Amino acid sequence: MRDIVPVRLLEGAFPILGVIAMAYELDQFISDCRSILSDDPGPAGREKVRTQLERLLRNPDFVREHCEQAPRGLHVLYEDPELGFQVLAHINDKARVSPPHDHGDSWAIYGQATHYTDMTEWEREDDGADPEHAKLKPAKKYRLTPGDAGIYQNGKIHSIEYPDHARFVRVTGTNLDRIPRVRFDLNTGEVKRMTPQQAT
Repeated sequence: MRDIVPVRLLEGAFPILGVIAMAYELDQFISDCRSILSDDPGPAGREKVRTQLERLLRNPDFVREHCEQAPRGLHVLYEDPELGFQVLAHINDKARVSPPHDHGDSWAIYGQATHYTDMTEWEREDDGADPEHAKLKPAKKYRLTPGDAGIYQNGKIHSIEYPDHARFVRVTGTNLDRIPRVRFDLNTGEVKRMTPQQAT
């Protein structure tokens, strides 16, 4: 009879059906994003990035280090020097409701790390002829819970609402501070240029 030798798991590893699988790490996610977006920077490639972000958020060590234990604020975890995409951690202490806004010519993927974020997608009821005013109507509402990721393609209008201490990871096609974006006042219909990035 063979001796049973205990197996010591490496840090960050966990057993699945008798197989030791390594946790998916931030550097692996970044490498996968580079490969995916180099091959296909369009909607299909972004959808692959979205599924990989959900995979990253299933790593409790990543969530703990970059979301739960990180100081309050917006943290750039990575910015690609060639492709331009960013990976950001939004560490929020206070609840917030954002106005409807877009991401300009970029796209954005939100991945929930803690608590939840309520998402509302909006459609324009007007023809867009007046750049200073718009009439919006809600098109879709849903909630992202930990491990969920949602994608918003170029020009998509949405708003978010989250409670105290909600944290999420966002991947954007570029640094949003460098491109024109707008937000919408639902009461007046006014269209306003966005200020630098917040948790929106």
